[in-house]
Amino acid sequence: MDEKQLIRKVLKGDTSAFAHFVDTYQDMAVTIAYRICENRQDAEDIVQNAFVKAYHNLHTFRLDSKFSTWFYRIVYNTALTHISATGFNTEFVDYKHIDDDNHSEDWNPLAQIEEQERKEVINRTLGMLPKDEALILTLFYLEENSVKDVSQIMALSESNVKVKLHRARKRFAETLGRVMQKEQF
Repeated sequence: MDEKQLIRKVLKGDTSAFAHFVDTYQDMAVTIAYRICENRQDAEDIVQNAFVKAYHNLHTFRLDSKFSTWFYRIVYNTALTHISATGFNTEFVDYKHIDDDNHSEDWNPLAQIEEQERKEVINRTLGMLPKDEALILTLFYLEENSVKDVSQIMALSESNVKVKLHRARKRFAETLGRVMQKEQF
């Protein structure tokens, strides 16, 4: 069943159909919220609130767009509201969520260790970037959203997203270089 059919089911009163959206979008939503608030518990609370908002406002969703774009916009706005209400929380949380599922038939422990190390370095590097740059890289590369989708989620023009994406890539490369240089010693 596709998402449009599931949305119609939810709108007709089948609340259990909404579980698909929670299962599908929860992990990336937590990542987006975490990139903004930098606190795992707050990110989970933000996502829970965003799901409640999405559920109660599902009737406003236009079926001609992607649910993920609409929902991630709710997450983004909820996170921004949260940090403006509470101030910036810079508590360090060891957050290592970037698709930990590896169900390969050719299980290779060395490859898994290398992949985990790569994810940790990427996560650490993203954590060193300004929040908006880390978020834009996460949305574009890890979630594979288009520039148009990122612009809708972050309420920016497409040209602004392209400029920010260019700057974020450049800063990420510089920061990654410093991180890798430190690890060699």
